[in-house]
Amino acid sequence: MFSLLLLSSSMLLVSLAASKLTFDHYSITVSDLQTSASFYKNIMSLPEIENKTEKEYIRWFSMGQNMELHLIEGDTDEISMIQRIHLALKSNDLDGLMERLDDNDIYYASAYGKPNTFNVRPDGIRQIYFQDPDGYWLEVNDVKAPEK
Repeated sequence: MFSLLLLSSSMLLVSLAASKLTFDHYSITVSDLQTSASFYKNIMSLPEIENKTEKEYIRWFSMGQNMELHLIEGDTDEISMIQRIHLALKSNDLDGLMERLDDNDIYYASAYGKPNTFNVRPDGIRQIYFQDPDGYWLEVNDVKAPEK
């Protein structure tokens, strides 16, 4: 029985590797499309791109390298937000992002909850956590560790 389970698990892993899966997009339901679109455009500096669905309650944003964020207006009452479930992004200007967050009175913290500061991971990368207008958690890391 164990051999059969091991064999089918191995076949699944080979199948996934062969399919060469890559990230395409991340969709979230938002309560106010205009507010969320403004946040992702002006605070997060994501460029808005063509919404190929042409539906008025959906907006698309580029996250670079053919990756997208889709905002879909709808009921968010049933959505539960916890920090461990988050979208993690890299920034080449974490200081600029923290300034935009400060300028717009958006609370951010280290991974350990220390307000308005970053933490440094063991690999030297700085990171912050904060929430979008609907409470979705975002993690933003430096692209690379600052030089000493």
